[in-house]
Amino acid sequence: MGCFIVPATEAVITTIATKAVKAKEEKCKVENVHLEGTGSETPAKVSFSEKMKWLNNMLWGGSALLAFEHVWHGEVIASFPFLSAAANPADAAAMLREMATTGVAMSVLVTGIWMGMIAVSSVIEKKAAKTQDLTDGGV
Repeated sequence: MGCFIVPATEAVITTIATKAVKAKEEKCKVENVHLEGTGSETPAKVSFSEKMKWLNNMLWGGSALLAFEHVWHGEVIASFPFLSAAANPADAAAMLREMATTGVAMSVLVTGIWMGMIAVSSVIEKKAAKTQDLTDGGV
């Protein structure tokens, strides 16, 4: 009924957080610009703001797909209160229960999968750095 609202809300929050993190990263890049050109190449590392974009894309995509499914089944309507279940107090209680259980569970699952992606990415980045160190040291 309204379970897509929870991941959509998380998507809004993470989008704002991503913009803040990206601005902070850009500020740090400007302050550390003097380190470029030192001769040692470091392997490519994915910035945290880029990793947060992965979460945003998963949340926005899932929310859009769920919203479309709810529109398809007539649970989202074009007139106020926009959710058909919100018009009836008994249905509103069921909608809130679904949001609290299914919506929160979906958000936690997506965030957990994203954390797994971050862990895998970290392992790959460490392997790449180790390989780079071995090739630099062997020359």
